[in-house]
Amino acid sequence: MKKLIYYILKSLLARLPDEDLRNLLVKVASTRARSLSPADGLRFLFALDAAFYPLEGGLAVDYEGGVHTKHRHTHYHDFFVQRVNKGEKILDIGCGIGALSFDIAEKTGALVLGVDLNSENIAIARERYSHPNVVYHVGNLFEMTLDDHFDAVILSNVLEHIPDRSQFLRRVMQVAWPARILLRVPIFERDWRVPLKQELGLDYRLDPTHETEYTIEDFAAEINEAGLRIVHQEVRWGEIWAEAEPSEAPMDHPAEIRTE
Repeated sequence: MKKLIYYILKSLLARLPDEDLRNLLVKVASTRARSLSPADGLRFLFALDAAFYPLEGGLAVDYEGGVHTKHRHTHYHDFFVQRVNKGEKILDIGCGIGALSFDIAEKTGALVLGVDLNSENIAIARERYSHPNVVYHVGNLFEMTLDDHFDAVILSNVLEHIPDRSQFLRRVMQVAWPARILLRVPIFERDWRVPLKQELGLDYRLDPTHETEYTIEDFAAEINEAGLRIVHQEVRWGEIWAEAEPSEAPMDHPAEIRTE
């Protein structure tokens, strides 16, 4: 019976003009939320918001022809491009479909190794963002060996997905021996609704695969624990953008390290 009622309602609603459908959905949601206690009403509305957020992201990717519009709107590539010099060797960990790796190589002349766990991402990167200065690999940093040191490592919206982040950063330093690490991570203090969702026992994260979303203090402590120090930091678009360096001068790079 429920399936039949759902099918009938879906058919009827599909015939409504967009504006009428929006008004109806808002009225229904408002009526339900107001009928509940303030806490449960908030939970109801936050659940709707959480359901729509990934849909909005997916449509934003489709709207831009395969790349999320945040690349364009936030100009986040610029933060990384401006901190890379011509001829440098760059390791882009969690490179996704390669948009940032390509942009860095194209605008700076750097040599970029883009690494991602997802083979589908790397296949798209090789097809859509091929560049003479970029090599893409499917790989896990904890299983990789590399043939040389890198001048910089990029972790753009990667660190928050890692369970033991300080250990991961130390592994980055051991494998790539970079002079600096360029990071971008989501900030917890981006909106008043975030702590309220947490208080109500709801998932406050932007992505359910996030192990954490940072306060400024937590981020600084984690970077320090990994043996790094922040030399530049800014907060924009609900994210921390930072450049970090080793706290102490690194030892000589091992001679026998190669790419598998």
